[in-house]
Amino acid sequence: MNKKKLIVIASPSGGGKSTLARRLFKKFPDMQFSISATTRKKRHGETYGIEYFFLTKEDFEKRISRGELAEYEEIFGNYYGTLKSEIDKAIIGGFVLLFDIDVKGALSIREHYPDDSLLIFIVPPSVEELERRLRKRGTESDEQIANRLARGEMELSFADKFDHVIVNDNIDRAFVELSDLAEKYFDF
Repeated sequence: MNKKKLIVIASPSGGGKSTLARRLFKKFPDMQFSISATTRKKRHGETYGIEYFFLTKEDFEKRISRGELAEYEEIFGNYYGTLKSEIDKAIIGGFVLLFDIDVKGALSIREHYPDDSLLIFIVPPSVEELERRLRKRGTESDEQIANRLARGEMELSFADKFDHVIVNDNIDRAFVELSDLAEKYFDF
């Protein structure tokens, strides 16, 4: 079996991808976490090159025009994307790179790195459960939740484009399934 270098986890907002990615990173500390570039403002306590590569909109757009991003998207008024240079650096260095990104970004990574990427889609057991999780966060308005749910329904339509789909109806069970896939496809 061809061992992979890029493990790409995607899900609708509230699907559990970030929680599962953090747990996977803890279990396999030799992997590296992909750091995205963004035009959103840096939040208190965030550091350039740790949480994100914080770029101006002008710089981000120049990088788009020069083909320097493996994937990018404008989400809720800000650009988010992955620099090809960071992916190439990890592959050349022999590292496994873990991505926690949106669905379209995952498909774009596959397009640029078809032999090196494994795409795993995390889905909630239902749209109702997804809404419950988003509301439980208590961080978003009703309008923001409605936007995330609409986007989530669109993202769910891409599930068949992924190598594996994990239903996150129980975080511990979903993590075992994710961990098993990591052990099967990656050298740690």
